Amino acid sequence: MKKAVILLSGGLDSATALAIANADGFHCFALSFRYGQRHAMELDCAKIIANTQGVEEHRIIDINLAAFGGSALTDPHIDVPHNVSTDEIPITYVPARNTIFLSYALAWAEILHSTDIFIGVNALDYSGYPDCRPEFITAYETMANLATKASITNATKLTIHTPLIDLTKAQIIQTGLDLGVNYADTTSCYDPAKNGESCGTCDSCRLRLKGFIEAGTTDPRHYIQGKNHARNANLQNAKI
Repeated sequence: MKKAVILLSGGLDSATALAIANADGFHCFALSFRYGQRHAMELDCAKIIANTQGVEEHRIIDINLAAFGGSALTDPHIDVPHNVSTDEIPITYVPARNTIFLSYALAWAEILHSTDIFIGVNALDYSGYPDCRPEFITAYETMANLATKASITNATKLTIHTPLIDLTKAQIIQTGLDLGVNYADTTSCYDPAKNGESCGTCDSCRLRLKGFIEAGTTDPRHYIQGKNHARNANLQNAKI
């Protein structure tokens, strides 16, 4: 079986990307990051997902993007926006996050003699982050194939797989359900309660809830205001 490195955050998208890699016959190695994010409890979900989906190895890497701040996810002095829609790149964007994550995945892939990396980026129902766009992935893949010993000496070509990039959130959810993903084990919330319940009103929760509504099914995640209340509120505000 070919080996693949999967970037696994503990969220809905990355869990689905892992399931797709498994279904495609890859021997999966999952990589997560504790990077100073306020929603670090997502790593508990990542551990569960890695275990239930039977990855060969799951590593959690400690880095400190909070040292730079500049994002509501890494700077405690910046509030996570709630019930806010914007055409601008939101304050929850973490500068260079996917660039850094892919660099670690690239290093591990080379050690594993793997030519495949999976990342659950999406360019349809997403927050508008620049490092989720197809142009970014294409450019990074080109750079990666100039940067490693494996690509220079063995004439191997690294492929960065983005199986979700052209799917709506509803299509992603349906794909995952078809592959047996238990979305109760995932979290998408940027501003969860201490007990792990999702807020239901941050941008990521709203996109997630909108996806479940459009997929015609119920989000199994627990929300602070009650799951049904959160679903109804987001149905009324379905335009993100």
